[in-house]
Amino acid sequence: MRLDKYICDNTSLTRSLATKAIKSGRIKVNGIKPKSGALKILPDSDQVVFDGHLIEAQPSTRYYMMNKPQGYVCANSDGEHPLVFDLMNKEINISRLHTVGRLDKDTTGLLLITDDGQWSHQITSPNHHQAKTYRAWLAEPLIEDAELKIEAGIVLKDDIKPTLPATMQRVSDTEVLLTISEGRYHQVKRMFAALGNRVIRLHRESIGQVTLDPLLAPRNYRMLTLDEVQSLSKIQE
Repeated sequence: MRLDKYICDNTSLTRSLATKAIKSGRIKVNGIKPKSGALKILPDSDQVVFDGHLIEAQPSTRYYMMNKPQGYVCANSDGEHPLVFDLMNKEINISRLHTVGRLDKDTTGLLLITDDGQWSHQITSPNHHQAKTYRAWLAEPLIEDAELKIEAGIVLKDDIKPTLPATMQRVSDTEVLLTISEGRYHQVKRMFAALGNRVIRLHRESIGQVTLDPLLAPRNYRMLTLDEVQSLSKIQE
């Protein structure tokens, strides 16, 4: 691997900044200052040091879960609102990360973040029917037959095709656990609107077999375990 590519992949330096660091003598490879970023290195055995600090190879792909707080948007740029990526400023190459699907600005809970596009697609593709569970708090008491209507599929406003069958557990008349296997625009809110109600708070608790870590406070995140990553790699047809 080229030295400059290794530096860019494993630090926040761009290619031009890596080149400047090399030329100014801030980079050492096995104790020797290289002359060019074109130098070939072996990441598994060569030691690359920047300003006296070892540059360690980062995982080729990264997988995180975040407990998303209210008020943050799932985007890489936004001129008006804070970004979920603002909460990850300790990570390098944040621009390469993306959220797996999106949560609305006012929705909280489990958010997956990765730089693995294929893995992300397996989770979000409508063909894979990955189950997602939300806890919703409602403005009004539920109608008596809400469970039956949700299990049968609901026709949303401005949408001809009904939703896929979903399941709902009634915690109280104004609090429910809803599990859906689609990802339509504002789907949960629109489903309850079709039932004559309104969602006043929404929190995602799980995606597939991955549940939000109860030890993860809002605004915090952690790496997914290998088991969690692999469980979401199993396509649900």
